[in-house]
Amino acid sequence: MNGADWLADARTSYDTVAASYADLLRNLLSETPYERAALALFADFVQATGGGPVVDVGCGPGRITAHLHGLGVDAFGIDLSPRMVEVARRDHPGLRFEVGSMTDLELAEGSVAGLVAWYSLIHIPDDQMGSVLARFRRVLRPGGPLLVSFHVGDESRLKTEGYGGHPMKVQVHRRQPARVAAWLREAGFTVEAELTVSSAESSLGGIIFARRGS
Repeated sequence: MNGADWLADARTSYDTVAASYADLLRNLLSETPYERAALALFADFVQATGGGPVVDVGCGPGRITAHLHGLGVDAFGIDLSPRMVEVARRDHPGLRFEVGSMTDLELAEGSVAGLVAWYSLIHIPDDQMGSVLARFRRVLRPGGPLLVSFHVGDESRLKTEGYGGHPMKVQVHRRQPARVAAWLREAGFTVEAELTVSSAESSLGGIIFARRGS
């Protein structure tokens, strides 16, 4: 499958499920205390380095963007799906959301103080992870924190239905934290912490804190 195919499939799939996805996940953070703690720690790191804009890449309906905003972070969201962005703007009218792709981030070099990819790397093929993470590093300012989360495992599967029974066509990649950490180091990040959690967010999720070097 070439890059255009998987991106087009992901965009169409999430356009299709956007409204039901937002409804199903709207209050999920209230059930996930460890994830809330991770986001709060990330917000502390951003503020400790002087604050500034933070991008939530693959923001979906904006729930993580809004949560970070509630923690005092100047957060904005980018998502591949135009319909997801519409829902995010509807649900969080005071915040900034844009259509865009992590495979081609249209942000200036060193322009963000922090970056979050919250379960949004799960559809990226292995052979494109390096270029995606290199783009993350480019847009982060030196010393800026990065927070990524993902499903832990060793397999990939085709997801054909989800979020209210709507049709989808996306590959879901489960990865070991060591593999994701290695990709981050190869892209020029310093990995500071890794943890795994079982919660309503994921039966087994990985969370990694990293930081862009100088």
